Amino acid sequence: MVVLSPGAIDQFAVIKTCRPSGAVFDGVPVVDLLRPDAAMVVVRACEEFGFFKVVNHGVSLEVINRLEDEAVKFFGLPQSEKDKAGPPDPFGYGNKRIGWNGDVGWIEYLLLHSNSSEDDQKLSPSFSQGNQEFFRCAVEEYVRAVKEVAFRVAELIADGLEIEPRDVLSGMLRSEASDSCFRLNHYPPCPELQVLSPSPSSRNLIGFGEHTDPQIISILRSNNTSGFQICLRDGAWVSVPPDHSSFFINVGDSLQVLTNGRFWSLKHRVLAGHGKSRISMIYFGGPALDEKIAPLPSLVAEGESSLYKEFTWSEYKRSAYKTRLADYRLGLFEKPRVQ
Repeated sequence: MVVLSPGAIDQFAVIKTCRPSGAVFDGVPVVDLLRPDAAMVVVRACEEFGFFKVVNHGVSLEVINRLEDEAVKFFGLPQSEKDKAGPPDPFGYGNKRIGWNGDVGWIEYLLLHSNSSEDDQKLSPSFSQGNQEFFRCAVEEYVRAVKEVAFRVAELIADGLEIEPRDVLSGMLRSEASDSCFRLNHYPPCPELQVLSPSPSSRNLIGFGEHTDPQIISILRSNNTSGFQICLRDGAWVSVPPDHSSFFINVGDSLQVLTNGRFWSLKHRVLAGHGKSRISMIYFGGPALDEKIAPLPSLVAEGESSLYKEFTWSEYKRSAYKTRLADYRLGLFEKPRVQ
């Protein structure tokens, strides 16, 4: 756990605070993957919010809880041990600094590639030999299960949009060259929040600042702790009630482009408070580095034009790494609007 003594607080004053939104959003679309109308509900949710929750997803609570237990053990290690798994480059352990462009947050995290075990060597110093194997197996089992949810959702999107072939999106995620990744985030409670704010009950630290995800889709699960917020189309920030047994799925920048702006890449953030720790697990489903990203022809109506320039995922990824979290990354790839 990251705990700061009052004397060390000054060096982290750059971590922003904000007033937590009083609005709890009770309108999160719920997609039951066993219902025959799931494709229609998914498409409508992606158009209206860029965000929805899936139930009856088929991932056992045993698999979910096993990984959460292993994550708690990892983040509970002494700081000197966790630091041996970092710094992230980009994979590995990170603490407070998010990326290379000055973004910081009240967070520690572990970023892993989802298609290989190339992270094992970096992680091994932070575990005894047995525990490292338990952790690796828990991650692999969880990611394997969540990938199946991602494939299913991608195919429901294709069904709902009447895209042919049906696997045009899921194929990007299934590819062995898929540049997908998996992230474990830990937002510790901050007892010293009263030092940063004269009224700690009315302030929260920014755990992870506002941003959109650059990939195709993201699948989020967290422990039963609040803090996750989304930005609605009118610019209002609202809190999403936690649900540890379901998965939250949001549209990424690449899917916004692939649908020619029909789907909306969700802006979201996480607030950290002075109460309970938050653990979240996120699978980011991305295409291969050389995959060309452009609006799918069947989604560009006759007489319409593409809103975006064609680019490869590698080009977009490099561009995104040069930006701050809150920057509008797609702006560089939009075509000029014809008046």
